[in-house]
Amino acid sequence: MQITKADQFRRAITPGMAGGSSDEWSEGGSARLKRLREILRQGALVIILIVLVLISVSLYPGFLDPRNLGNLLSQSAPLAVVAVAMTLVMVTRGFDLSVGALYATGATVYASLACLGWSLPLAAAVTVLVGVIGGMVNAFLITRLNVNAFVTTLGTTSTFSGLALIYSRSSPFVVGNPEFTILGRGSIFGMPYSILIMLAFFFAGQFVLSKTVYGRSLYAIGGNEEAARLAGIRTALLRGSTYVICSASAAVAGMIMASRVSIGQADIGGSMALDAIAVVVIGGTSLQGGSGAIWRTGVGLLIVATLSNLLDSLAVDANYQLVIKGAIVVGAVALDAITHKRR
Repeated sequence: MQITKADQFRRAITPGMAGGSSDEWSEGGSARLKRLREILRQGALVIILIVLVLISVSLYPGFLDPRNLGNLLSQSAPLAVVAVAMTLVMVTRGFDLSVGALYATGATVYASLACLGWSLPLAAAVTVLVGVIGGMVNAFLITRLNVNAFVTTLGTTSTFSGLALIYSRSSPFVVGNPEFTILGRGSIFGMPYSILIMLAFFFAGQFVLSKTVYGRSLYAIGGNEEAARLAGIRTALLRGSTYVICSASAAVAGMIMASRVSIGQADIGGSMALDAIAVVVIGGTSLQGGSGAIWRTGVGLLIVATLSNLLDSLAVDANYQLVIKGAIVVGAVALDAITHKRR
């Protein structure tokens, strides 16, 4: 039987004929729909930030003042440093509650060594080393002894805090050396060092997660650790490395804070862990692991910082601020749970 051009055309456009099966058409449409949802999900975060900025400008005309923006970013730098590292941990389906204690420990050690007359670079190196050791303790307990991350980091929080209090004898270290404030309050060409450190962490974290084998391996571990292990990825080593990075970053954040106020004390940072986790979750990194991005954490940080700045400018009571921020975090976690369930 001769096939006419009309028949060929019908076969080309009709599902189940030469143009492709109905399953192929269905799969293609599903893939396009998933991409569209992902674009909308990522764009929604930026839209929320823009709306929040517009509200802030309308209620607080001085919001866009360069000095206000500079203070906002400088004050957010310690939290940003911890949040970037926390993103790596949460991508592997973990989290670290001990960063607040190591943040305080970092501030205490850095200030104490400066009081003893140590050179600031050497004091900084020792402080980071203290953070690395704390992270190695967490990594060993979690990846080698298979202790639950929540239990491990909750326990080491108490341990690290206690050691810092013993070391400082529960007294703050007040530093009189003017050079000590350079890290927290100094600037170069008008750009504060704290903001430069924050940007360096964001760029480095974004590059590592999106452009390196290490970053892709972390996503694989968070998505399915057993499958990643069978594929030859050294899951224990890589998971442990994220805790070391997170603890060292917390020590760096403590140094920035100590330099900013010229004081190092062991009783700060009580909310640092929850604040960092909140920023990462609001940024869209899933608590289920396997997804997330540093740039999204950056947007989450800006949302939290903008909201805090607005509430402070409106003289909203600190207790009400806690309620508002808590509600936002719960909403972000609930949205993550719903999204994961649908997937």
